[in-house]
Amino acid sequence: MRGLILVVLLTAAASEFCAGQSSPRLVVVNKGENAIAIVDVQSGKVLGHAPSGEGPHEVAVSADGRTAYVSNYGSREPGHSISIIDLGSLNSRQLDLGPLRRPHGLAEFGGQVYFTVELNKLIGRYDPAADRVDWLMGTGQNSTHMAIVSRDGARMFTANIGSDSITVFERPPTPAAAQNPLAWNETAIAVGKGPEGMDLSPDGRELWAAGSRDGSVSIVDVAQKKVVQTLNVQTRRSNRLKFTPDGKLVLISDLDAGELLVLDAASRRQVKRIPLGREVEGILIAPEGGRAYVAVSGDDNIAVVDLKTFSVVSRLQSGKGPDGMAWAK
Repeated sequence: MRGLILVVLLTAAASEFCAGQSSPRLVVVNKGENAIAIVDVQSGKVLGHAPSGEGPHEVAVSADGRTAYVSNYGSREPGHSISIIDLGSLNSRQLDLGPLRRPHGLAEFGGQVYFTVELNKLIGRYDPAADRVDWLMGTGQNSTHMAIVSRDGARMFTANIGSDSITVFERPPTPAAAQNPLAWNETAIAVGKGPEGMDLSPDGRELWAAGSRDGSVSIVDVAQKKVVQTLNVQTRRSNRLKFTPDGKLVLISDLDAGELLVLDAASRRQVKRIPLGREVEGILIAPEGGRAYVAVSGDDNIAVVDLKTFSVVSRLQSGKGPDGMAWAK
């Protein structure tokens, strides 16, 4: 009998441990602390911190969920590094980018990390296995800010705030290109004023770019490489734009208005404006699409928004000035 009780207790303890381990963990960049925080989204507890460089803005996590990469944009002086953080030990080191200034947007694909560099007007690639930057390509556009890599890796996109453009990078579909992963063609597409937040639709057919300076959203047909529709969404200063995983909704953070704007992707119409607080910035959507996590930087919290009721169901406290976010496994 005692043996049976012991087995039951051990099984329950193991189940509780596994449940705790499976709880989603949020990696949050806290700009006001020059650090990242790891947050358990179910309990709301901060599980740990790790230092970054000065003025961190964005974060990407490796496919295995073990390593975070943080762009150190800088504050008093232009930044020139990417923090590489082990999410298990929380040890952090800096990858010095030398003359490259103001790294910002990040995207992980195929085990490698792509990053934009604003002042140098380019996109680069860091190879973790070799521990070096092995590729750079100029955009010729001002303030190259955010980066996206398509699901198949055949296209990349940058938002260029100062040139009112989106750059599309495409790998030529030829045998020679397949043997040379560094061969890309690029096309600059004129969009609305000050494009910053952008996202690729889940089917890869459209890219939506939010104009931070004119309250617009430019919808780009990816195959045609041109704007096919412009929406007037009347934001005061759009910061980030994200599709839900099913492609049905588009979320836009309005930094100056302190709101989250929700659009129906099919009808292109507004569904809801949700007041969240001061300086609404980064957006991260749960993989199953039920909730959005929105950084309210000016109020030092992350608003958890239910995407069925369009209401704030809780607030997470990660630290001072939360912005970029990513999921850790």
